[in-house]
Amino acid sequence: ATHLFLNKNPVEGFSAGLIDDDDIYKWEVVIIGPQDTLFEGGFFKAYLTFPYDYPLRPPKMKFITEIWHPNVAKNGDVCISILHEPGEDKFGYEKPEERWLPIHTVETIMISVISMLADPNSDSPANVDAAKEWREDPNGEFKKKVARCVRKSQEMAFD
Repeated sequence: ATHLFLNKNPVEGFSAGLIDDDDIYKWEVVIIGPQDTLFEGGFFKAYLTFPYDYPLRPPKMKFITEIWHPNVAKNGDVCISILHEPGEDKFGYEKPEERWLPIHTVETIMISVISMLADPNSDSPANVDAAKEWREDPNGEFKKKVARCVRKSQEMAFD
């Protein structure tokens, strides 16, 4: 059933597969930090958990590798529009077409997450501290913390 989710030609910058062949709802993905960003060279592992009524509702995504980013909560939960429940945003931040649509796949989610790494959105952050550092001093404390995450992710990847 995996072919329902993933194309034969994976997008550059990530790999994805089932955590356990018996459970098509739980995926493990590894995102390679995009070039020319602070995350370059990192290997960030995350879990995608699909709801039973996928594709009507979005999966949840959680980084297992530590990552310092305005749109990733400190517990690893990824907070981006494409993974938000479909329909109107009661806070008025997002247009319905920016939110989850049943046409989305593992690939479109990964493309969104890779572009999120390259270009954080600090307007509605999941990690307020990271957002503040990124806005006020992107080449200072923020850069240091990201570099530490990248190093740790490399050590974990090659353990």
